[in-house]
Amino acid sequence: MPITIPNLLTMFRIVAIPLVVVIYYLPFSWASQASGLVFGLAAITDMLDGYLARSLNQTTRFGAFLDPVADKLIVATALVVLVQSDPSILMMVIAAVIIGREITISALREWMSELGASVYVKVSIFGKWKTAFQMFGIGFRLYHEPSFGLPVYETGMFLLIIASILTIWSMADYLKSAWSVIQKDIDDN
Repeated sequence: MPITIPNLLTMFRIVAIPLVVVIYYLPFSWASQASGLVFGLAAITDMLDGYLARSLNQTTRFGAFLDPVADKLIVATALVVLVQSDPSILMMVIAAVIIGREITISALREWMSELGASVYVKVSIFGKWKTAFQMFGIGFRLYHEPSFGLPVYETGMFLLIIASILTIWSMADYLKSAWSVIQKDIDDN
């Protein structure tokens, strides 16, 4: 693995996965807040690593592979924790939509890459907005406690509802962009 600042930030996100879980379940009153802060720090590294890779000219194929893997792992893990701590239908649907979309788009990207058409599934603006709402929503739900008089936990649910809508919208956008290539591949086989 090439040791670059962006790759180190991505590796931090992977290391943060068990930290978020273990801290969340510690038997201390501050555990959920600390878990939410660790998740928030990891989310910030997600925003920074791509920017730094481009601005420092430190892009690598390994980093391009590992970055989305780290994102999907920490998000899926945090969503499982949230469903376990709030086993409501709404939380379950949100987790299923977000995780299901990530699996679907990952498979679509792999397929499009095999067809030499990965340009059709580049990150879209809907995907970027989805990620922002998702990261804030998950972080707020993990943090759980009101802060500065703000209902952090409830705000997190509202953000996750928006993230779920954007998740479906971005998946539809990716599928629409790739549809002509998908249809051609199906017709050719």
